[in-house]
Amino acid sequence: MTTKRKKKNSIKSQFFPAILVLENKSIFRGIGLGYEGNATGEICFNTSLTGYQEIISDPSYAGQIINFTFPHIGIVGTNALDNESERVHACGCVINQPINTRSSWRSNNDLDFFFTKNNIACIANVDTRKLTRILAKKGAIKAAIINFGNKINN
Repeated sequence: MTTKRKKKNSIKSQFFPAILVLENKSIFRGIGLGYEGNATGEICFNTSLTGYQEIISDPSYAGQIINFTFPHIGIVGTNALDNESERVHACGCVINQPINTRSSWRSNNDLDFFFTKNNIACIANVDTRKLTRILAKKGAIKAAIINFGNKINN
């Protein structure tokens, strides 16, 4: 008698395809998180290890796409108390790895839920350090995140 094995859900089956296009014509492919749509703005980088929720909701990042260089953005989760202002000001985010678990007892939701709730397009599985090197040489440049909203088929 043979038994059928259930196919393990890979991370691809949980997210959406996305691309990041820079003004200098560089293209980064990844998986989408958050808002299924587009975000356009000036892209900048942030090297902080903590405080990503505060950074995303900081008015000084209004209209910007934030490239987070730390690979574990989202590990703490999100909560109602850690916003820097009453709303999110960043228009998009680039992160290295999607994280769907939360390690803080204060967390109410994961980062993907936070992005979706606040209409923030995000792209993950991007070499954020390579992107940071481009931005360090060229300065902040215009960029677009396109989160296609079509599930990747396994």
